[in-house]
Amino acid sequence: MVYTRQGCHLCTDAIATVRRVCAELGVAMHTVDIDTDPDLQARYTTLVPVTVIDGREHDHWRVDEERLRAALGRRPAR
Repeated sequence: MVYTRQGCHLCTDAIATVRRVCAELGVAMHTVDIDTDPDLQARYTTLVPVTVIDGREHDHWRVDEERLRAALGRRPAR
């Protein structure tokens, strides 16, 4: 999952990277616009984009592609 918001250039970059890696690994991904939820907005307003894997925050601002790939590769098969 990627927490994002409209008009965020870092979010655009992060989504592209996460989408590409997830497609290569056959992992589903989705995005959540934090501005649609006051609690998410309060929690992540200065941290977006935030990548989350299995409910745990993984990266803020920029996605480390190799670290993401390694984390997703260690996930149990579903």
